[in-house]
Amino acid sequence: MLTTIGFDADDTLWQNESFFRLTQERFTNLLADHAAPDHLHDRLLAAERRNLDRYGFGVKGFTLSMIETAIEVTDGRVPATVIGEILAAGREMLAHPVNLLPHAREAVTALAAEYRVILITKGDLLDQERKVAQSGLGDLFQAVEIVSDKKPDVYRTIFARHGTGADQGMMVGNSLKSDVLPMISAGGWGVHVPHGLTWALESADPPQGERRFHTLESLSGLADLVGKVAASHYI
Repeated sequence: MLTTIGFDADDTLWQNESFFRLTQERFTNLLADHAAPDHLHDRLLAAERRNLDRYGFGVKGFTLSMIETAIEVTDGRVPATVIGEILAAGREMLAHPVNLLPHAREAVTALAAEYRVILITKGDLLDQERKVAQSGLGDLFQAVEIVSDKKPDVYRTIFARHGTGADQGMMVGNSLKSDVLPMISAGGWGVHVPHGLTWALESADPPQGERRFHTLESLSGLADLVGKVAASHYI
């Protein structure tokens, strides 16, 4: 049986990574006199990786990692004006309007009529709450879970709390690493809907020979896939 559908939020239902890329370009221009773009990118990515356990996912951790990187590449001589620009860029990201991706509203609306639908997202608590509210999709979900990370045990707990268990659940998202692979490990279905931009720390290889794994080009085909899984155990 398939009773519960989980949706990722960022870059599955609305744009997110594009704003990070634009801010990173701004950051590169600010530090152009101190580091080459590729070197600066590598240093920033390294800072993000080591800071995940401290700051978690989202804009605030990204902003702090930019500041840390700016201090490192300038040997502590980064101008206060540059720090101010980085902070301003972070604030702008936290206030950016929510832009739904194609077919997002239609997909959630269609499935909410027949299944339990829940939103499972990670990142800054206040920022994610803001985006859910501004998206206009919040009322369609029976539950919204904002988590620090997405692991198999997290999915087992959430689908048991709001559904009938992970083995009767499906997770839909743009990240193989966070949305698909851990959900399959938890016993459920994982549906990958690729986004044109993917953060380097979210990259992963698709599972091979996994019967509960599917890829869709867009959310427009999700309702049909769910119907096949539910009606004929098509996996």
